[in-house]
Amino acid sequence: MIKVKPFFSSITKFRTLPIMGVFILLMASFTIASPEVFTKPLIYLSFLQSIPPELIMALGLTLVITAGEIDLSFGSIIALSGYILCYFIKAWNMPWLGLLCALGAGALVGYINGILVAKLKVPSIMATLASQFFWFGVTVLLCGGLHVNIKEIKGHLLHTILVGRIGGEFSGIPAQSLWALGLAIFLWFILNRHKFGEAILFIGDNPDVARVMGVNVERTKIMLFTVNGLIAGFAAVIYTLEMIQFYTIQGAGSIMPVLAAVFIGGTSIAGGEGYIFGTFFGMFIIGSLEAGVVATGISQFFPTKLITGLVMAGSVILNVVLENLRTRQKNYKKNVDKSLTSKKNE
Repeated sequence: MIKVKPFFSSITKFRTLPIMGVFILLMASFTIASPEVFTKPLIYLSFLQSIPPELIMALGLTLVITAGEIDLSFGSIIALSGYILCYFIKAWNMPWLGLLCALGAGALVGYINGILVAKLKVPSIMATLASQFFWFGVTVLLCGGLHVNIKEIKGHLLHTILVGRIGGEFSGIPAQSLWALGLAIFLWFILNRHKFGEAILFIGDNPDVARVMGVNVERTKIMLFTVNGLIAGFAAVIYTLEMIQFYTIQGAGSIMPVLAAVFIGGTSIAGGEGYIFGTFFGMFIIGSLEAGVVATGISQFFPTKLITGLVMAGSVILNVVLENLRTRQKNYKKNVDKSLTSKKNE
């Protein structure tokens, strides 16, 4: 009979703890290698400033992947919603209306993706990849390929609320980090304590069983892609306000880091399992790697991408090992239950 040690049994119940441990170990390594940088708050404030937009995207994508689907269109939403926000600020001086329209544009793109996937049965990878190219092209047509600067938004209430500094201009906590944390807590509640999250988990595990359980699979998927588009639109607003400008390729480089953060966090690519706070720490691992490697001077001897790849591979391997232990634990419990049942029958 297979035996699983109690220590590993307890670890597999809390899938976020190992990824949190990797992040803490990474920060400790950077601190030892470069104490003059990592013992001062400036580097951590820079992480809290730069990481939240991609973290927000990754949190929304976690729900989609948990349902066994994929969404590759969020990069184009970053560009489209960012431009719409800038347009209303620059042309009409209406930042709040720009915010609503930017969020609405993201939700609309997500809704169309949901219709393609749920109603027309287009595979989500193809539907959202086509959407990525299409909406990027629409954005380029709308802006004429030009950048838009919105320096006049600095000091406006919208800018202060979403990306201002709490506690001081240079030493304060970036507001976007609190928005990202709040969203993570909210989505954790939705996924783990709400009927919508329960439906997502059922669909990711087996859509046919989900239907038998009374889940409206098509409607849930449409809602899911719409919510993901809305979240991507919010990330676009945060990103654009922080940069104080729009440029045509913004968001284009976010797809790989965002996907990596979701999978490093333990969310299953096959669906049925999703970990919001795993994604949270996974994104901080990805977001802090390059700056940490450069600050420690390791990049003088090894390429930054090499170190990044090694850490990512190690994190994914850790998740695979823990998943195998979890499977062995389940099999062990089944064998114990079977043996107890047979003894009772005897």
